Amino acid sequence: MYLWLKFFHIFFIIAWFAGLFYLPRIYVNLALAQTPEEYSRLLIMAQKLYKFMTPWGIGALIFGTLMLAQLPAAGWTHGKLTIGILLAAYHIACRQLLIAFEQQRNRHSHKWYRVFNEIPVFALLAALYLVLFKPF
Repeated sequence: MYLWLKFFHIFFIIAWFAGLFYLPRIYVNLALAQTPEEYSRLLIMAQKLYKFMTPWGIGALIFGTLMLAQLPAAGWTHGKLTIGILLAAYHIACRQLLIAFEQQRNRHSHKWYRVFNEIPVFALLAALYLVLFKPF
């Protein structure tokens, strides 16, 4: 049973991270958009991607939690759970930023979004480290 949970967790993680990596990249371009047509096209892309990635994130969190319930409590499992919670918060922050773009109330520069875009990369590195090396 555990291997099936792990299988689906990894599947959902891959799909979710595709969105977590690309959505903020769309935000970079939205912040740079020169014309209303370009802004509208990018906004539609962002809205569709957010709707696409949300179920994948929910699946990743569900299967990850089910896996953790079958493992003995260890420091690395707590760390991995913390990363999952932080990624869920990042996902919600992406929604808030999307709402700001929908209302044309963006307050951030394209440079800010370039930095924001790197957060999931470091979260993925940390999660992989914890899972592979189980340091605690």
